[in-house]
Amino acid sequence: MKLGFFDSGIGGLSVYRLARKALPEADLIYYADTDNVPYGEKSESEVTRLADEAACFLVDKGAGAIVLACNTATSAAAGYLREKLNIPVIGMEPAVKKAVEEHPDGRILASATPLTCRGDKLRRLIDRVDSEGRVDTLPLPGLVRLAEEGNFSPEAVKPYLEKAFSPFDLTKYSAIVLGCTHFLYFTDSFRRLLPENVSIVHGNDGTVNQLKRIIGGSCPGNSREEYYFSGRPAGNAELSKIKLLLKRLEELEEYDA
Repeated sequence: MKLGFFDSGIGGLSVYRLARKALPEADLIYYADTDNVPYGEKSESEVTRLADEAACFLVDKGAGAIVLACNTATSAAAGYLREKLNIPVIGMEPAVKKAVEEHPDGRILASATPLTCRGDKLRRLIDRVDSEGRVDTLPLPGLVRLAEEGNFSPEAVKPYLEKAFSPFDLTKYSAIVLGCTHFLYFTDSFRRLLPENVSIVHGNDGTVNQLKRIIGGSCPGNSREEYYFSGRPAGNAELSKIKLLLKRLEELEEYDA
């Protein structure tokens, strides 16, 4: 059985990389919808349509389970796809519950795309786990664009994050939730700007663990990997870009909570 991974762009590689480590023999397919990125500034109906097209593509390529390695696509389309498809669909969830449980004191800042921040799914999650009203949300659409451009330089990232953080007294916070897979490319910048006591939390490990539970903990295969960009097989230039992005994610592991 092949495992399909889908994201609006290159953010989902942060989940894909963990799945490759956890399931080294599995055959994996990665679909980046780079023609339509970013998703976080689109309507819910448009994201659902695009996610449907990507999921159907992965099924046609032989995927027996699909990971929506995109918080925005999960928020908009996970329910629809689970009803439509006859295979497991595993989604992302901003790690708000984890942050609240691990940090009982101080406020929590949940960062995500605009669509995720204003969506019912995140609001219901916060209402369920945050009885004390400690969680604030922060949309960071600019990070998605910077990631897709491959621009991780402090000169570009620092002023953007400083402006985004300016309404918040960060000394009152205990954790920040990275609720978009693109944001993990910037954990070094987050770490440099946040107070030392503020933990950086994300849900990628939880998604991969859920995938393993659903498929039974292993997925025998030939360790094959396929990459597609909006339905087109990745060329040499795109494969080189993927290799560099995976290397960056590996180097940033030290910043994980």
